[in-house]
Amino acid sequence: MKRLILMAIVALVALPAAAQIEEAYPSYVQVYGRAEKEITPDEFYLQIIINERDSKGKISVESQQRDMIAALKKLGVNVEKQLKVANLSSEFFKKKTSVATAKYQLQLGTSAEVAQAWQALDNLGISDVSILKVSHSKIDEYKEQVRVEAIRNARQNAETLAEAIGQTVGKCFYIYDSNSNVMPVMYDNAVLMRSAKASGTAEMQVEEDPLEFKTLRLEYGVQAKFVLE
Repeated sequence: MKRLILMAIVALVALPAAAQIEEAYPSYVQVYGRAEKEITPDEFYLQIIINERDSKGKISVESQQRDMIAALKKLGVNVEKQLKVANLSSEFFKKKTSVATAKYQLQLGTSAEVAQAWQALDNLGISDVSILKVSHSKIDEYKEQVRVEAIRNARQNAETLAEAIGQTVGKCFYIYDSNSNVMPVMYDNAVLMRSAKASGTAEMQVEEDPLEFKTLRLEYGVQAKFVLE
């Protein structure tokens, strides 16, 4: 008997709480929206490492640096803006004043430029060249576009479900933006080097696309809750 009375009291207490929950959270539909976009990169970042050991000490790093800069300028590269020193190191116990290793970052705008630069550097005996990353000059703008498309897709999904049960979609009262960044793109530098060497012929036109770089994939998803009316 006491147990029944206690259960009844609990039920009476729970009723107002349930009513408040129903009032605060009306009938709704929870949906997921997604959008994606693939864009062709227009920013290519190369890492160039010049090491005195590569020439067995016959050519100093300083000399290789001068040759590299001259070759890049010949290709039309604005070295003041596109070439940055990433690191300089010296073998202190061997040469206190001479730089033994130099690391650079080179930014280029097309795959054709990458192939030309790679070939020119290889001709100078500078073979330690690799892709750091690829990107796009308007990457942030494209990200926002895809995110907006994702929430619009969520609303479309909500409207489709609501229509199936004879209701309409009202305001959105919850959005969870589960963003992911640009999908990482990995490259085999050895393969790219071989492709760059193969394209370094007099017949190869600058406007051709000698290296096949993967597109950048933007993918965003959002969860949303819409009131059903």
